[in-house]
This record gives sequence, C-alpha cells and structure tokens, in this order.
Amino acid sequence: MTNRTFTREDRQRYRDKVQRCLDALARMLAENHFSFPRQQMGLEIELNLVDETLKPAMANTVVLEKISDPAFQTELGQYNIEINVAPRPLAGDEALELEEELRQQLDAADGKAHDAGAALAMIGMLPTLRREHFDPRWLSTSPRYSLLNAQIFGARGEEMLLDMEGAPMPGKGPERLRSYTDSILPESSCTSVQLHLQVEPNDFAAHWNAAQTLAGVQVALAANSPFLLGKALWHETRIPMFEQATDTRPQELKNQGVRPRVWFGERWITSIFDLFEENVRYFPALLPETEPEDPLEALAAGRAPKLSELRLHNGTIWRWNRPVYDIVDGVPHLRVENRVLPAGPTVLDVLANAAFFYGAQRALTEQDRPVWTQMSFQAAEENLYSGARHGMNAQLYWPGIGWIPPDELVLRRLLPMAHEGLRLCGVSDAARERYLGVIEERCVARRTGSTWQRETVARLESRGLDRDAALTGMLRRYLELMHSGEPVHTWPVGG
Repeated sequence: MTNRTFTREDRQRYRDKVQRCLDALARMLAENHFSFPRQQMGLEIELNLVDETLKPAMANTVVLEKISDPAFQTELGQYNIEINVAPRPLAGDEALELEEELRQQLDAADGKAHDAGAALAMIGMLPTLRREHFDPRWLSTSPRYSLLNAQIFGARGEEMLLDMEGAPMPGKGPERLRSYTDSILPESSCTSVQLHLQVEPNDFAAHWNAAQTLAGVQVALAANSPFLLGKALWHETRIPMFEQATDTRPQELKNQGVRPRVWFGERWITSIFDLFEENVRYFPALLPETEPEDPLEALAAGRAPKLSELRLHNGTIWRWNRPVYDIVDGVPHLRVENRVLPAGPTVLDVLANAAFFYGAQRALTEQDRPVWTQMSFQAAEENLYSGARHGMNAQLYWPGIGWIPPDELVLRRLLPMAHEGLRLCGVSDAARERYLGVIEERCVARRTGSTWQRETVARLESRGLDRDAALTGMLRRYLELMHSGEPVHTWPVGG
C-alpha cells in the first residue's frame, strides 16, 4: 500500500465525491437529520511504551495482543498505543465512575505491558526519545501510516525541518532544537488527550467558538510536554511539534500564506458546515480513496449517509478543535473534538482538565454577549501559542480584563464559570467539586506537569547529572508518582 500512487482520475473522482458529501451534509443540517438524545462526552488518551531503561519500547503490536481489549488501539509509532473511552453522559456521577474505570483499565493494561517487557507512560512527550527513534522503520505496521507518510512527503517534496526555541530553564538561556527528519514519526512524540462532546447542530458553532477561546488557557493549565530530543523547549512542545511534523508546505508555500494542515483556523464560525467547507476548499486530498455509496442517494432512500470521503479528508486536517460527523446504530450525530491537551500526568489530572473544559465551554455558550464577539480570532490564536510556550508564565488576552496570567484568569473569571457550566450540564456536586478543586489548587500552586518536569531536571542537573541522565531520572520518578494517582500540583520536586 505504501507504493500506491493516485492518478488524476482518482483525485477528480474523490473531489467530486467530497462535494456530494458536502451537499448531503448541507441538506441534513437544513432538514435536522441529527440525533441528540442527551449530552455525551467521549475521551481518547494516547500513551507511550517504555522499556526497563525507560527508552521507547517498540512493542505496541505485542502489547496490544497481550492487552486484548478493543478499547486499546495502535497509534503512529511502534511505542504508542491509545485507549478509547466509550461515549457516556456528562451528567451525574459519570465522571467519578469513569475515573475509577480508567484507573482499572490502565493498571490492567500496564500489567499486560510488563509481560512484554514494557510499561505505560502517560505523558505529553516522552523525554527519552532520540533521533534514531524517528527512523521510518518504527512506524506502526498499519499500511495506512506508511501511505500517509509517503503522501505528506510527496506533497512537501523535501525533508521536514523541526525548528523551535524553548522557554529558558531556571537560571539558564533558551535552548534551540533544529533538526531535519525524513518521516512523520516526530508526530508520534505528541501524545494527547482528545475530548469529545456531542452537541446539537444549532449549538455546534457556539461550542466550537467557545473551545477556540479556551485553547490557550487549556494548554497553559495542563502543559506536560517540556522536553524533546534532549532539549528543554516549550512548556507544551506538542503544539509546535505537531504543526511542523505534518507540514506539507515547503518554505515557499508558507511564504505565500498557504494554510497548514495542523490548523487553529482563521475565523469564528456560524455553522459546522463552515469548517467542513473550508477543509474541502483549502486542502488537497492526501488519501483520495472513494467508496461506492452515493451520499445523496442514501439520503433520498432514508438512510444516514456515511460521508466516507468527507470524513477521510477531515481526518487528514488536524484542527485543534475538529468537527466530527459520525453514525451510531444508523443514526448520525455531530461532535466537537478538542485536541489541545497533553496526556497525563495522572487520571485525576486528565479528568480535572476535562471537567474544566466542558464546564467553561458550556458557560461561555450561555452568555448573552459571547466572548468571541468581543475578541479577535487572532487574539485567541496568539493565546494558544503563548500558553503553549510559557505555561503558567504566559500572558493571555481576555475581553474586559486585558493581558493576564492564566492562573489569575482561571481563578478570577473562568473557574466560577466552569462550576456554573457543569451545573448546567447536570454534573453532580461531588464530581464538580473534586475535579475543579484540582484545577483551583493547581492554579494556586502554579505547578503543572511541565513545571514539575523542568524543576526536577534542573534539580538533578544541579547534582552533577548530565541532561540524558537527568531526563531518565525524572521520568523514573514521574512514573512512580503517576501510579500514585495524586494530582501533579502535589508532587514533590526531586530525583
């Protein structure tokens, strides 16, 4: 499959079919074909596998065989796996039950991984990754990954450049990563948590716009990816790394303003249709594969169309908040997929991040004068990059306040809104207070996974360890504390 080439006829057929999918989607939105029995949440967590020396364990095939649970799936690199949490209501004590289920699933999976000489690491970026781990032979065995790799590099026509300057370590100057790569495997370094929320079609635009305004706050509060290839980089290095590792544009196309496939977007929207239409209008197909179904004929026959080509295309454009069309038991629905968060450090931290997002997002959609009508789209995008680079030390823009650090913005403005939003979603008081209490205490302590990692490495280096040894020592302690289950703002700093 990696040697497959697509002809002009393939591409034109796909282009025509995607347009028919868009036409069918427009009709479905106009005629209200979508299911919305209750608000449901979903969750995906990407995980790393490490060996006994805490280096990447290229063993996902064996580990997944031992886990033998369909909730666990392969991911891009052979040291990655993913757990998909089945959709469930947001209301009541569901989050508390999910926390317990996730702990049990991950502990069981970790035990099975140990049988294969590996262990699970729930962290935004594995600090022991080195350049040799990005060799194309370490792509997962699915032919789809190899084909995607070939198509991205075919579109680009040259090696990728990974180029970023970090936020300085305590008492030191900034470090710089500049490295070329001949595969998309650097993307596999970015292990994330993806939050899904099923919404009514008429409410989608408000939920998406709200998610965009929150993106910078989310990454600043939850940063957990400060090290890559031995360098101290951004507090949430996943953000620039994911953009650079899948960039189909050589420098000249960037200079022309051609849009990147990892994309914040460029405007507030009025309908989910805006996002799908932009994806079709701006981005050439990477995988122009067509299915037999005609979506308009399916719709005329009373069936929910699969919109296979539109969904495939949508899956190769990595918006930080992505629109999702899906079908369950023959009934279509729409979701917002929030993609800015890193994995970890603990299950409790992950669910606290989720609760903050769902609560603040809901509250923002209920405002008489929505916040996105009071700030430019560019300001929301700048917040994302400031939050990702500087973490708790960022300066974020918020209407009515101006420039403010993320911890102050959350404590003064967004945390009360998140409480109210979760109440509106029917979340129990016990769940709301447990998870938003973690966010409040994290802001008071000003300690994220990233600050803990950076402080611990600095402490180990001050004792005479070189960077590699300090990163390995930090990761060993991180995994111990990850298993303790205590939230990261309570973790002691040290080796």
